[in-house]
Amino acid sequence: MVGANILIVEDEDKLRRLVATYLKREMVNVYEASNGEEAFQQLENKDMDLIILDIMLPKYDGWTICKRVRENSIVPILILTARAEESDKLFGFELGADDYMTKPFSPKELVARVKALLRRSKKNIASEVLNIQELTIDKRSHKVFVGGKEIQLSPKEYDLLIYFIHHKNQALSRENLLDGVWGYDYYGDLRTVDTHVKRLRHKIGDASDKIKTVRGLGYRFEVEE
Repeated sequence: MVGANILIVEDEDKLRRLVATYLKREMVNVYEASNGEEAFQQLENKDMDLIILDIMLPKYDGWTICKRVRENSIVPILILTARAEESDKLFGFELGADDYMTKPFSPKELVARVKALLRRSKKNIASEVLNIQELTIDKRSHKVFVGGKEIQLSPKEYDLLIYFIHHKNQALSRENLLDGVWGYDYYGDLRTVDTHVKRLRHKIGDASDKIKTVRGLGYRFEVEE
């Protein structure tokens, strides 16, 4: 646990500071966000080892954050919320949360759960490196290699590639890709998808033939099983 990067997403300042205080005693690096927008900024700037996530947040709620994070990463997510209904817990787990605690809570129990999640996470680090024939993607460092040579992708090109891989061999409409990569709140043109697919194909070179055009619909990332 020592040295782990942990993001706390909580809009109540006093509670966020309390959680941060207990975690810092364990010699971890604590990052804080008071709303969904700040959370995405922190995640863009730093690779996190674990996220503690409230649900009722301004500027993107916890459900949205959980869903979007899980599309691209297996970083452990612990939901910490006042919403104690069974339906909320089940929905959180369906979105990809690894643990769920309700308020009020014991800080000591929270720390114990964080430690357990980090221990389990270490066993999954290998799956953060994806190998698909000539393509290698290190999801922790966001580095992409084709035939052993690193290529430079923009953040959205990288997100698009990861989305394709997570939905391999599926026909994806442009609307699917726009929602999955850019988010439901993006109001740009569908041609944005085509532009980024064109750039991605160019950059991944010999691996570009994996991105097939599905006439009248969108694209499919084709991988031999």
